[in-house]
Amino acid sequence: MASTPETVLKDLKNGKFSPVYFIQGEEPYFIDKITHYIENHAIPPQDRGFNQVVMYGKDVTMSTVINHAKRFPMMAERQAVIVKEAQHIDGLGREEGDNLLISYLKNPLPSTILVFAHKHKTVDGRKALGKELDKHAVLVKSSKIAEYKISPYIEAYIKEKNFSIDPKALQVLAESIGSNLEVLTNEIDKMLINFSEPVKITNDHIQKYIGISKEYNIFELTNALSFRNVVKANSIIYYFSQNPKSNPLIPIITVLYTHFNRILLVYGNKSLGEKELAGILKVNPYFIKEYLTAAKNYSLGKIIDIIAYLKEADLRSKGVDSNNLDHSQILKELVFKILH
Repeated sequence: MASTPETVLKDLKNGKFSPVYFIQGEEPYFIDKITHYIENHAIPPQDRGFNQVVMYGKDVTMSTVINHAKRFPMMAERQAVIVKEAQHIDGLGREEGDNLLISYLKNPLPSTILVFAHKHKTVDGRKALGKELDKHAVLVKSSKIAEYKISPYIEAYIKEKNFSIDPKALQVLAESIGSNLEVLTNEIDKMLINFSEPVKITNDHIQKYIGISKEYNIFELTNALSFRNVVKANSIIYYFSQNPKSNPLIPIITVLYTHFNRILLVYGNKSLGEKELAGILKVNPYFIKEYLTAAKNYSLGKIIDIIAYLKEADLRSKGVDSNNLDHSQILKELVFKILH
């Protein structure tokens, strides 16, 4: 049965190891995290020389992997056989290689921990190998994190390290860095390492240690647009134009599209209370008043027009009917259309 990355990591930290792990999916962060944990904790350091084998898929065949898995540990309780970039194993996905793995799955060696770190794609669950992995292995699917889950993930990650974070700072991180978990966690770790004891993370900390301006960021832009603050919005997009590498257009359009879709949802759920509405919009209740204000500042027809403007800007950013406008000019025109 498929397991979540969080469940598997919890079991591993409690010392519960299984004979076979097949970790697959589009999000490499959890694949690496689980693999690294097993690599660093399954076998005591003094036993790893003889009892831990780390291979790369492009360098091995399935028969090589299985032969290693069938070996008994040398003067130790168990051994670990770890295959990184397992999607490249010669024979995987072909009948002969799949049958070798299926045969092993049905009768794995209890003293071996066999790990497949299979990135960027998944094994077809309808085929024989997919069905046997589901029955006999710890099968983990590492999917890209949904946009609305980024903020809760950041909050939980920071809490796990005994820190807390201000709601505005949380929103800035979520909307400025995006859903690449490796980049996101690296930036958070880079910030937290500067503190000798836990603190509450604020925008000042984010600006100082990550370099995201507390005044000129995508969160402040959505806020300025919600309140139709023309001066503030134009100041922010001017700052973006002077720092294009740190503020690429396509992610900005994506955030704005999400923002105005949430305002559209407000129109469809006006009878709900603030807490229920926050659940529908998938935002922290702290920010719900901003969306209610935005719904007053923009008519339903205007919101629909804005969504069309955003789709047009997205196409232009990719070179479709761009009229030779650069990205800063596309953003400037987009913001003008939104506000007027």
